[in-house]
Amino acid sequence: MCISESRHAPSLRECSKDYKDTKLLSVSSLESPDIGIGLCGWIIVGLSILLMLATLPLSIWMCIKIVKEYERAIIFRLGRILRGRAKGPGLFFILPCTDNFINVDMRTITFDIPPQEVLTKDSVTVSVDGVVYYRVQNATLAVANITNADAATRLLAQTTLRNVLGTKNLAEILSDREEIAHSMQTTLDDATDDWGIKVERVEIKDVKLPQQLQRAMAAEAEASREARAKVIAAEGEMNASRALKEASLVIAESPSGLQLRYLQTLNTIAAEKNSTIIFPLPMDMMQAFMKRD
Repeated sequence: MCISESRHAPSLRECSKDYKDTKLLSVSSLESPDIGIGLCGWIIVGLSILLMLATLPLSIWMCIKIVKEYERAIIFRLGRILRGRAKGPGLFFILPCTDNFINVDMRTITFDIPPQEVLTKDSVTVSVDGVVYYRVQNATLAVANITNADAATRLLAQTTLRNVLGTKNLAEILSDREEIAHSMQTTLDDATDDWGIKVERVEIKDVKLPQQLQRAMAAEAEASREARAKVIAAEGEMNASRALKEASLVIAESPSGLQLRYLQTLNTIAAEKNSTIIFPLPMDMMQAFMKRD
């Protein structure tokens, strides 16, 4: 253990080293040889071996076990974990009456996090669910350090999801899903390290908002779009009025320009194949009326 005192306080590196040594000690103690069973234990083991030899070859079918490629077997002899690592894959040998074993699945396991009602940092209630991918990295720790590693990981994932989302506001939850998933993965991996479990991936599946909040956000977005549309239309009218003003100044400088514009308008209308009959009026006849004004 690392205890800090006044001047001779150990550094953070020394504390970390002590923690790693303690952790390695706990792992090695779980995988230690079958010592400490006492004289009675050794007598029982010897009797078990004699019984196996006396009942050969029938006992061979009880002593030889098989585990699949993706499994590992943890052998208990008189209640203690047998020396060495987990057995498998393939054949392994046990003694009758004194040994029993537990199979541990080493494949990646996937489970859904049920929808969690979470109150965000800005006091908005949302329902969030996710998916977690994990696998057993150390079969001995998964059997000896926890009763049900799968159920514990599921409950821890639910609690971690609520704790992480409680520190985020609604905008961060909707936009920073990858960051939230990475934070959850780090937290879960650190918590399940003593259980021999490696959390490989965490994903946020869906974020469900209340109906009232959805309607309010939709109304806000619609109002924002309408405001932008009105601003764009006003800017277009302003630019169009400036262009018309400049055009009128150009036409005022050249009287024949108005006649050309009039003929261009007639050409445009006649190209649409409508039944309207237009009688062109020469612009010279309008000069007298224009002079009177």
